Amino acid sequence: MTDGPIIVLGSSMGGWIGLHLALRMPTRVTALVGIAAAPDFTEWAFPQHLKDRMSAGETLRRQLPDGSAQVTTAGFWQSGQEMQLLGSELAIDCPVRLIHGDCDDVVPVEIAFRLKDRLRSRDVQVTVIKGGGHRLSEPHEIDAILRTVGALMERPQ
Repeated sequence: MTDGPIIVLGSSMGGWIGLHLALRMPTRVTALVGIAAAPDFTEWAFPQHLKDRMSAGETLRRQLPDGSAQVTTAGFWQSGQEMQLLGSELAIDCPVRLIHGDCDDVVPVEIAFRLKDRLRSRDVQVTVIKGGGHRLSEPHEIDAILRTVGALMERPQ
């Protein structure tokens, strides 16, 4: 759909998808911004008894801390298990910025630090926003995201 270099932004599961895109298109993705990125959430976000149920083909319906409902089909969960990234080095060499709230009740802030350690790029920064939740939608949080993207756009390609 596009030509030339791209900066990929992804929030939550979109951050996981963005990582896969950067791995598949290393010459096009010139920077990556993960906002409460959730790589491998099909592994760490589910206790073993629920993973066992999905492995057996069951669809799960559960309430999230923010009050929304989440439906996870066995097929979706299985595809996530096959797309895990945090078990080895990630051959991503572009600048990566990870922005995470320290009060995120969906994706633990530790995931950002695990991801940082797996990225091959030497240009990785983790920004932790005090009091920030999963959505990072307060004005000062959005401003931090926009400043981050703006700085990446100003870099020479």
